[in-house]
Amino acid sequence: MKKSTYLLSLLLLGTGLVTVKAQTQTEKQIYPIVTVPIPKEIALEVGGMTFLPNDELAVATRKGEVWIITNPYIKDGQQPKYRLFAHGMHEILGLNYIKGDIYLTQRAEITRLRDLDGDGEADEYRTMYSWPLSGNYHEYAYGPMLDKDGNMVVTLNLGWIGYGASLSKWHGWMLKFTPDFKLKPFATGFRSPAAMALNNDGEIFYAENQGDWVGSGSITHVEEGDFVGNPAGLIWSDEPGSPVKLHKKDVPDTGEPEFEVAKRVPGLKTPAVWIPHSIMGNSTSGILNYTDNGNMGPFKGQLFVGDQSQSNINRVFLEKVKGVYQGVVFPFRRGFSSGILRMNWGSDGSMLVGMTSRGWSSTGKAEYGLQRLTWSGIMPFEVQTVKAQPDGFEVEFTMPVDEKTARDAGAYQLSTFTYKYHHIYGSPVINQSARSIKAIVVSPDHKKVRLVLDSLKEGYIHEIKMEGLRAENGSIPLLHNYGYYTMNKIPDGEKLALTDENKPTGNAQAAHHMEGMDHHQMGNMPAAGGAVKGNTDVTKHVTQQPETWTKGPDKTIVLGTKPGLKFDITNITLKAGTKVKLTFKNVDDMLHNFVLTAPASGNAVGEMALKMGLDGEKYDFVPASPNVLAYTSLLQPGKSDTVYFTVPNKPGVYPFICTYPGHYMVMKGQIKVVK
Repeated sequence: MKKSTYLLSLLLLGTGLVTVKAQTQTEKQIYPIVTVPIPKEIALEVGGMTFLPNDELAVATRKGEVWIITNPYIKDGQQPKYRLFAHGMHEILGLNYIKGDIYLTQRAEITRLRDLDGDGEADEYRTMYSWPLSGNYHEYAYGPMLDKDGNMVVTLNLGWIGYGASLSKWHGWMLKFTPDFKLKPFATGFRSPAAMALNNDGEIFYAENQGDWVGSGSITHVEEGDFVGNPAGLIWSDEPGSPVKLHKKDVPDTGEPEFEVAKRVPGLKTPAVWIPHSIMGNSTSGILNYTDNGNMGPFKGQLFVGDQSQSNINRVFLEKVKGVYQGVVFPFRRGFSSGILRMNWGSDGSMLVGMTSRGWSSTGKAEYGLQRLTWSGIMPFEVQTVKAQPDGFEVEFTMPVDEKTARDAGAYQLSTFTYKYHHIYGSPVINQSARSIKAIVVSPDHKKVRLVLDSLKEGYIHEIKMEGLRAENGSIPLLHNYGYYTMNKIPDGEKLALTDENKPTGNAQAAHHMEGMDHHQMGNMPAAGGAVKGNTDVTKHVTQQPETWTKGPDKTIVLGTKPGLKFDITNITLKAGTKVKLTFKNVDDMLHNFVLTAPASGNAVGEMALKMGLDGEKYDFVPASPNVLAYTSLLQPGKSDTVYFTVPNKPGVYPFICTYPGHYMVMKGQIKVVK
């Protein structure tokens, strides 16, 4: 693709007819990624980044170092230069340049660094504020971010003891610090608040990760006194200065949707935008506001949200309806080299992306990395905004749409769903149902399409798929044809009258009706949001000893987990035909399963699991494939499952993996079958 928006190739046929063929746009063409070289001796596991006034990039690492990088843009072909500025600190997960000084957040404190003698290295490491620690490995700390009033903002992770727990004071909280470093508790309910950012109005948003009380990743607008969902931090709500008055006993553990619980629990703040787990990402990380400092296409004022596990960046458009934030998330750019944790705007408008995969797997296979995301200047054919209407949505595009495809109801699929709110780790998709299109109106300039639906569901996530849409004057499809709108409030206003003029063409039932279908019925349908069906073959998940095994199993195996997404046994040798009883015990802090695959099929099965869409968790992220030989359930932390299977008669190497999205690349082992 050159300078034009899309290429047209004219094929002159013998009949004299002209066929116009458009080249599909790709992320790689629109948004090139440039890798910033890192010296081999530096393990740049990025935990924080900030630019200095001289356009040098300061990078903090999880190993407790701060490096200063000159020329991260590789201008004029010159290599970047690295200088160690500070070291010896503990798991730095935030860095900021504030009023002439470098501040960072490590496990137990906010630290200020100063170079007193001007030699390019920090001489003074000053503790500006410290908080207690229990010693639990999961007590991460993030920040400091500067709010609109000049206060520093820090978030503290919960500990993990088989579930999230606030083992030391203020963990699970967002804290503010005045310019003279007086503590002000601000909000609680946080589980693993890996990132935060201000929008253009100076309001705070934070990114949350799936876990206990958190059905899926999300971003949430945080105001003083909010309780954002995980009750562990409420044990400190009676402390002096706490603006939160709830207690743990006030939070019901019923498995209802969080939106419904919030109607009965004053102060419970639900996400502004849910980021559907496994489809859009697994581990929500950095947030970057698209300000005038950036140059990343036609999305100013929106938020870019990174994902550590899937090594991708999503794009979020927010709007306020009845005083409440809500909006839509779309994919933006995949293919980064490691797990994204931090993002910053460079002086040239490019996006600097800092990464690490240690401790948690990422689809980007590098252990760490630093890359620059750039915009080629080519206008992508994308959804620019989605705005809620009283009876549906107004979808705005970056380029005019083809009216014929835009008016075809068959070009769209819409459905609604939500998650359970409970102490259990994560949640399957629940209350899934389709929405039908009743009317379609295309604006005179073809830049907007209004979709009138049979109904909207307040408090629910609305999946919007637009696979059939094409750009005007060509057949180019959308660069990203699906997104997820979180409808916290249905706006007031006049509903569109249905007329012959706005009656859609094609099939107005734009999606299969899924409401009321049970697990097995759903197994015969393509997964919503994905293209791979879930496994329904019960012979691959045998949890009772077969009656024919009169002498019991030939081999009993107990398989566990190790930190860093690993099985505790990775090599097993068995004779062909061995009857196996395998117990898998998940002692990790996230969901895992065991899936035995055919030879040379581990990666393929893992990739299929990534494409299972919204229904993945219903089927334990086990795809319907002949290459799946046996599997356990998807296990909560601290749970176990026992399965029985017979080793194949054919000798060879049979991989076993965890198919929870993204884990298969590192969480693997093998059974070697011999005669």
